[in-house]
Amino acid sequence: MTTTIKAAICREFGKPLIIENIRIAPPGPGEVMVDIKACAICHSDISYAEGAWGGDLPAVYGHEAAGVVSQVGTGVTDFKNGDHVVVTLIRSCGGCHYCMQGSRVMCEEVFPLDQKSPLSDATGEAYVQAMRTGAFAEKVVVHESQLVAIPGDMPFAEASLLACGVITGFGAVVNTARVKPGHHVAVVGCGGVGLNSIQGAAIAGAGTIVAIDLSDSKLEAARRFGATHTVNPAKSDAAAEIKAFTAGRGVDFVFVTVGAKPAFDRAFDYITKNGSVVVVGMPPTGVLAEYDPGTLAAWNQKILGSKMGEATIATDIPQLVEHYRAGRLKLDELITGRYPLGEINQAIAAVNDGKALRNVIVF
Repeated sequence: MTTTIKAAICREFGKPLIIENIRIAPPGPGEVMVDIKACAICHSDISYAEGAWGGDLPAVYGHEAAGVVSQVGTGVTDFKNGDHVVVTLIRSCGGCHYCMQGSRVMCEEVFPLDQKSPLSDATGEAYVQAMRTGAFAEKVVVHESQLVAIPGDMPFAEASLLACGVITGFGAVVNTARVKPGHHVAVVGCGGVGLNSIQGAAIAGAGTIVAIDLSDSKLEAARRFGATHTVNPAKSDAAAEIKAFTAGRGVDFVFVTVGAKPAFDRAFDYITKNGSVVVVGMPPTGVLAEYDPGTLAAWNQKILGSKMGEATIATDIPQLVEHYRAGRLKLDELITGRYPLGEINQAIAAVNDGKALRNVIVF
């Protein structure tokens, strides 16, 4: 039996989200319904809603969420009603080529939820469950592989950040780059993802952590999250500054957490021999970066892609919860504002204006 819920609907790219009543189908085999308690606003949601990567409409966005299990489908054994969970977009089968390699973020299985959205209007017209979640809504139906149980005393708003921003930024450092004590790193972009790359580098024991951003206020935040040095490239030569911090060599890893072409092009100026550029941020479709392949080969440099921090959520998220509870991982400080669903457009505008690290929709 379908349930009627309130959700923020995007009907035209670049247009405001509209709050409407829509229908959500009950969970099928292996699926779980979650009552959403908090959903953070990620730049990916904004980019999709603006049409940067195409897609189909109408759609319900939102993919960085936490809530309470309210209904389970047949065959679900790991979750029960009342469980507190983080809801992610990472949907995995555990048995395909990529899952067997340990790369759950690249699972190639096509799930029933991929073939038919659980969301529709009163006439039966389907709404896209964007990014496999659709969490700008009171409830979601997702595959059980997308969930991770969290302690009952974990705040929902803080827990929601673990679904994307934290695992993406932190995971790029610890899973993709595997930063070790003494490595020198730079992080380009000090928004929600970049600050978590900085936190990951600090917890991993990096020797030098250079934060790079055009916003001085975000650079101040980067210091609080573990950066040892900050650079505003609009005010000084970032490459020269980084070399000065690293005995003239450059950093071992630079994490590009924004989607701007200049950030990717300049990143190669920051790394040393054997250094790596780690691509975390996603530019709009068609944006291409440039590099010197001769230098890349001669200096044994590398380009590493990092999707969702290459996270294995069943193990990575509980570890992050422990870091948070032990005071090593800052989550409270990432939240700039909390908004009801009806004010989602104001929350998004504040993010676009650079006034927020992470804004969260609370239910």
